Amino acid sequence: MPATFHAISDTEAPPIIADVNNDGVVNVLDLILIASNFGQSRQNDADVNRDGVVSILDLVLAAGMFEEEAAAPSAQSQVPEIPTAVEVQGWLTDARALQVRYPLMKRGVLVLEQLLVFLTPRETELLANFPNPFNPETWIPYRLAEDAFVTLTIYDLSGQVVCTLDVGHRIASAYESRSRAIYWAGKNGLGKPVASGVYFYTLTAGGFSATRRMLILK
Repeated sequence: MPATFHAISDTEAPPIIADVNNDGVVNVLDLILIASNFGQSRQNDADVNRDGVVSILDLVLAAGMFEEEAAAPSAQSQVPEIPTAVEVQGWLTDARALQVRYPLMKRGVLVLEQLLVFLTPRETELLANFPNPFNPETWIPYRLAEDAFVTLTIYDLSGQVVCTLDVGHRIASAYESRSRAIYWAGKNGLGKPVASGVYFYTLTAGGFSATRRMLILK
């Protein structure tokens, strides 16, 4: 049986039912809460259409009820957490699979597309590792402006390769938090701890390559 939902015309004000966190506005925070409850079947505010289960349909409906300024949060926004481009891409893939026909849901898909554009970095960048100096582990953040296979190579001062980390294929997004940045445990390719000193790390992503340096202090 297809999922049911309450159809709402484009002229109606966004109903409070989509304001999942009850902060008075339907915005990206509500999408995060809905996504975190996917699959839940108990009574839940994230079940926007009240069909008994939280799904991508609820997220699309909530996105369709966004206020104009909520569709693309600014860098100065007070939103404490925003989704990554990877997460939004996943939502968008599932949303498009719904083959939506209703204006509200079509607007929801459009809002997700706008959000994805906003969250996708304009340039591929290799950022400074953190912490730095470090002992023995560190994280190397980066941003991808387009999908690419990512590799990180670490060198010592003499230019010898210490280790190579094959990160794999990554979609365009920012990889800056500890859970998303590249992790290095301060060990060489044989799994042995490296000595204190200056090391260089090179990120290769498609046709992009950049190098920065870091310091291990023991």
